[in-house]
Amino acid sequence: MIAYEYPLNERVRTWLRIEDLFAKASEFMLRLERRDHHASLQAIFELVEVTARPDLKSELLQEIERQRVGFEPLRNNPAVDGKALEAVLAQMQTIRESLLAVSGKPCQSLRDNEWLATIRNRSFIPGASCSFDIPSYHYWLNLSVAERATDLAGWLAVLDPIREAVLLVMRLLREGRQRFTPLAEQGVFQINLGGRASMLLTVRMRPDLPCVPEISAGKHVINLRFVTIDKQHRPRLCEQDVPFELIL
Repeated sequence: MIAYEYPLNERVRTWLRIEDLFAKASEFMLRLERRDHHASLQAIFELVEVTARPDLKSELLQEIERQRVGFEPLRNNPAVDGKALEAVLAQMQTIRESLLAVSGKPCQSLRDNEWLATIRNRSFIPGASCSFDIPSYHYWLNLSVAERATDLAGWLAVLDPIREAVLLVMRLLREGRQRFTPLAEQGVFQINLGGRASMLLTVRMRPDLPCVPEISAGKHVINLRFVTIDKQHRPRLCEQDVPFELIL
């Protein structure tokens, strides 16, 4: 199944982007080639930009607290695995304390690194990472794999409190969900939220279905429009009925 995740508010939009960038930075860091480590550093630079939002830490703390308040009453529920619940609550507390210990912007030490700032500023210019642009960066790329990986891991570790918090809240959002298996008649489907405060929508489809969902969401209604992509990659409305899985 191909999963298409759609954020239903700005907070989740930011968290999904941060989650994706951490995955890219970590994956490329574990590889061996210089171009892989260059790609890892580019993802770290993007993380620096995204995590510079002044309200990011407070929004994560608010979401962790919201989830904690929802979990606390389950302590007296005999149908709930007590050990698993206590583990989640303990993880929430640990991550909350780590976030509170961060003063200022989580990425500030990376922004204050003059050498990284030079590379980051040049990285927004197309093709500006050639050897003649920043010789010191070219030298770094020719260090041993272990030395480069150690540097990347250290820079990425600066953002560990944000990474742990984002991974936690996204896991909890994905686990606390409702599933439906509707049919989009002639490629169109509408969802009435009926007062539900959903934060994340996921559409799952079989890979053999030649169409993709286009999603537009309002406060009360979500509209799905399935489109096919021709060989020239031009979208047009799918005129057949489309089965899919919907997760809120």
